[in-house]
Amino acid sequence: MTTVVLLRHGRTSANATGILAGRSPGVALDEHGRTQASTAAERLAGAPIAAIVSSPLQRCRQTAAAVAEPHALTVATDTGLVEAGYGDWTGRPLKELAKEPLWRTVQSQPSAVRFPGGESMLEMASRAQQTIHDLNSRITCEHGADAVWVAVSHGDVIKAILAGALGVHLDLFQRILVDPASISVLRLSDTGTAVACMNTTAGDLTAMLTPPKKGRRRRRTGPQVGGGLGTAD
Repeated sequence: MTTVVLLRHGRTSANATGILAGRSPGVALDEHGRTQASTAAERLAGAPIAAIVSSPLQRCRQTAAAVAEPHALTVATDTGLVEAGYGDWTGRPLKELAKEPLWRTVQSQPSAVRFPGGESMLEMASRAQQTIHDLNSRITCEHGADAVWVAVSHGDVIKAILAGALGVHLDLFQRILVDPASISVLRLSDTGTAVACMNTTAGDLTAMLTPPKKGRRRRRTGPQVGGGLGTAD
């Protein structure tokens, strides 16, 4: 059973000022975002992380670098984790976009949305979910079936991944909250995917992310009568 840590990048000036940064180059963490990235790194410092994969955009690479440092890991990038392609909406103020006719559809029926000159929400969700499974297969082969690894990405992308894990239709994914530098955790096994936590921003995650010692009962991800034993030893 592999464990996937989904980490959203820390805050940027675009986040703070209400600009849809999208795939714009040069969007870096602001001072508060750097603090958030450091906090995320502290929360994961004691976990046995085998690999860290990031969206190629700067804000994600900066967040990933903070997490990688205590583990002496090299951050890999994967375009499958990149921000949604917002096309002509990129770089525009959210308060301006909220007046567009398409905005209401984005909120109520995202599966019907294609951003002008950009990606559809269905395309974004499909490639993000497939990327997680492809990366998980590769990391499992390289590091074993109990590997713990981190994917650093963007709000809508992580929401789409979580929606897929929960079996929630994309039209409901706006109900999922993914704050800057928040951590969500998935457990993947042959029997399916389980969501261990979502949108957490505080607390040491070492115990949750450490596989049980050999000889002890392994945690299972499938549905269990009575709810199972949890993650405690």
